[in-house]
Amino acid sequence: MKGKSLHFLAGVTSSGKSELALSWAETHDAEILSCDSIAVYRGMNLGAAKPTAEDRKRVPHHGLDLVEVTESFDVARYKHYAETVVSEVFSRGKNLLVVGGSGFYLQSFFEPIIDEVVVTDEIRKKVTKIFESEGIPGLLAQLRQLNEGEPLGLDEFNPQRLLRALERCLGSGLKLSQLRERFEALPTPYSSFRKPCLWLDRENEDLEKRIESRTIKMIDFGLVEETESLIEDGFLSNHAACSSVGYRDVCSYLRKEITREELIPAICSSTRKLVSKQRKWFRKRFPSSSRNLFSPRTEHHPKELKWNSGT
Repeated sequence: MKGKSLHFLAGVTSSGKSELALSWAETHDAEILSCDSIAVYRGMNLGAAKPTAEDRKRVPHHGLDLVEVTESFDVARYKHYAETVVSEVFSRGKNLLVVGGSGFYLQSFFEPIIDEVVVTDEIRKKVTKIFESEGIPGLLAQLRQLNEGEPLGLDEFNPQRLLRALERCLGSGLKLSQLRERFEALPTPYSSFRKPCLWLDRENEDLEKRIESRTIKMIDFGLVEETESLIEDGFLSNHAACSSVGYRDVCSYLRKEITREELIPAICSSTRKLVSKQRKWFRKRFPSSSRNLFSPRTEHHPKELKWNSGT
C-alpha cells in the first residue's frame, strides 16, 4: 500500500460533511469510513445523523452500527476495526474517505493512541466500583495519588477518560507522564500513506441556522421516541452513549427536568457547545504533524474549500 492516499474530511457538527463526503466519494470511486464515536451504536440513528439507506446505496459506508448500546466501545477497538477496513477497501482497488468529527478517533490515524498495557477484568471491576461508589471525585483522588501530584493532563469532567486512565495506571504500574513517554516511542500509524485532509467549518450565523434546522428535523422524525426505545434497551448503563449531545437532552426531558418547549433550545445549546469544543480540539491537537492543514474557522461555503496534501 506504499504511496496510497487516505483522505480525511473532518469538521464541526452540522457543517455539511456528509453531503460533501457523498459527492466526493462518488466522483473518486471511494468508500466512506465513519469516524463518529456515537454512530458505532445500533439504534442511535437520528441523534448521530447517520447516513440514510439511500446514501448507503450510493456509497458503501463503514463504521456504523458496530455494537449494541449496552456494549463498551472505545478508540482502541475503533483503531483495530479501521485497520481492517483500510486493508479491505484498498484490496478492492477503491479509495477511502474517513469522515467525522470525533477528534480522538481521527487522531488514531495520525498518532499512536493505545499502548500494550494489559488491563485485567479484575482491574476494570475495581475501577468501576470506585466510580459507582465515589463518582468522578473518587477517580480523581486515585489518579492523583498514583501520579504523585503531577498534572493529569485529562478532561477531569469526562468519566470515560478518567476510568481508562486509572485502569492503565493500575495495569502498568506507571504514572500518566511515563505512559505518555512510551507513547512517543510508538510508530506513526499508516506511515506509508499520504493523508490529504480537509477541515470543514462555517460562519457562526450559518452554522446556528443549520443546527436549529437539523434539531427540529430530528425531533419531528422521532428522536424522543428513539431515545425511549434505547432506554428500554439499556443504553442508560453506557455513559458515553446516553451523555451524547441530543440524547442527554431528551433524557432530561423524559425525566421532566425540562419542558417540551425547552427541548429544542437545549439541544441547540448543547450542539453549539460541542462545536466550540471541536474547534478548540482540532486547532490544538489534530493532527500534530499537520496542523497547518486545518483552519479552525473557515469562512467559506464548503464548495469553495480545497484539499490539502498531508504528509
